[in-house]
Order: sequence, then C-alpha cells, then structure tokens
Amino acid sequence: MPWTTDRYPVSMRNMEPWVRDKAIEIANALLREGAPEGTAIRIAIAQARRWACRQRDKRAALPDSDTGPWH
Repeated sequence: MPWTTDRYPVSMRNMEPWVRDKAIEIANALLREGAPEGTAIRIAIAQARRWACRQRDKRAALPDSDTGPWH
C-alpha cells in the first residue's frame, strides 16, 4: 500500500513533516522493489533520519547571508 503525506504509518507520526515526507518517499520506493511493509517502514525511517542529519549539517556549513565577505 503506497503512503502519502496524509496517510502514512503510525511510526512516522512524530517525525518532522519534511523528514516524514522523505521517509514516505523512501518507503514507497522500497515497496515498489518488493520489500515487505514492516521492513520498508524501518529502513525508510532510518534512512530519512540520516538524510535529515546530512541536510542539517549542510545548512550549518553555509555562511549566513548577513555575514558575507562584502559586509
């Protein structure tokens, strides 16, 4: 059963929406490849959390727009 942003597994309920969206995307891809639902959910949550950490790290590494070399 494919999931959507309105209909997703209970285990994704407490995730931040932008991370949950990624988990849904990953879980649906795993389902298309034939993974069982439980496995797809567990892998998707773990991968989405890793992805979110990398995104946060990338944002933290960016210079603030107010502190550019021209100021």
